[in-house]
Order: sequence, then structure tokens, then C-alpha cells
Amino acid sequence: MKLIALTGGIASGKSTVSARLAEHGAVIVDADKLAREVVEPGQPALAEIVEEFGEQVLLPDGTLNRPALGAIVFSDAAARFKLNSITHPAVQRRAQELIAAARDADPDAVVIYDVPLLVEASGARHPGFDKVVVVNARREERIRRLVAERGLTQQEAEARIGAQASDEQRLAVADVVLDNDGTREDLLTAVDAFWEALTQPGVL
Repeated sequence: MKLIALTGGIASGKSTVSARLAEHGAVIVDADKLAREVVEPGQPALAEIVEEFGEQVLLPDGTLNRPALGAIVFSDAAARFKLNSITHPAVQRRAQELIAAARDADPDAVVIYDVPLLVEASGARHPGFDKVVVVNARREERIRRLVAERGLTQQEAEARIGAQASDEQRLAVADVVLDNDGTREDLLTAVDAFWEALTQPGVL
């Protein structure tokens, strides 16, 4: 099995890369999806979040009120740290279960751990990854995408980007950098070339 970490800042194009790798046959373990799963009603992480931030972060049906929680943590680094200390370990445990299952199902599998907050969660390169791939785009371009494509205000876009690791921190742990300042087609071509190199006999 080859285990590849895929990371990148918000609006960098990481989701496009992940989808293309899935088309090539990679097994995708999506940390964002797992982050939603571990805070579903009945999960220990949700109970910890409510204990930390109060009932205000719950909707009437008992599910997590994401906008309310987001309003707290995106403007408060200490609150964000507390939230991450609850959710990151839960996500990592579930990810390890899925990675192990993929390995058991196919010892030759290429598993992509799609993890936006790799640097924030670990602070450094994880020793278990064969490669760390960073999707990179200029801050100005990412802000433009958030405003134009996701409807955020300029201030909201800057806050979301500012809440994540810096480009320099991500690039410091990268084995492979996929540049996404150009067109979508340019990015897909780079992904295809990466996959071809990755799956050559004897690589890794």
C-alpha cells in the first residue's frame, strides 16, 4: 500500500485533485467527511464540543449548529485550538481504521488521505506517509475564488484563510507541490503526471 497525504489551503483546488485521483483508482479517505461524522449526535466528540462551547452550538434537533460554532472559532484562536483538540484525534482514529481497511482489502492500494488541516493537526510531517502532496495557489487567487464561487465577503475569505496554516508552513512539509494558479486543465494535467509517476514500478 502507498499512503499519500493530500493537503492544501481553503480554495486551493484540493478537492479537484482528490476527485481526479479517485478517477485514477485511488482510495480516498476524506478528513472533512470524517470531521462531519465524528460530530454527529451520539458521538463523543459532539458531547465534548457542547461541554466546551455550550448548548448554543446545537440546533433544536440536537445536531451541530455549524454557523454558530464557526462564528466562535474563526475569530478566536484559543477557541479554535480547543475545538481542534477535540475533533482532530477523533478524525485521526477513524482515518486510521479506514486506511487499515483499505490495506486489508488490497495490499497494493494507493490511499489518499485528503486532509486540509494536516499541518494544523500534526505541526510536522507525519511519519506514516510515503509522500505529502500540497496543492498550492496564491492567497489573492484563493480569496477571489471564495468571494466569486462561494459567496463569502472579502473579510470572511481573509478570516478563513488566516485561520489556517500559512502557505510557507504547508510547503515546508511538501514532497510534491501541485500548482493551481492556472486553469483547471493545467491542474488536472499535473495530477495525471503525478499519478503516472507514483504508479510506476519500483516507485516508493
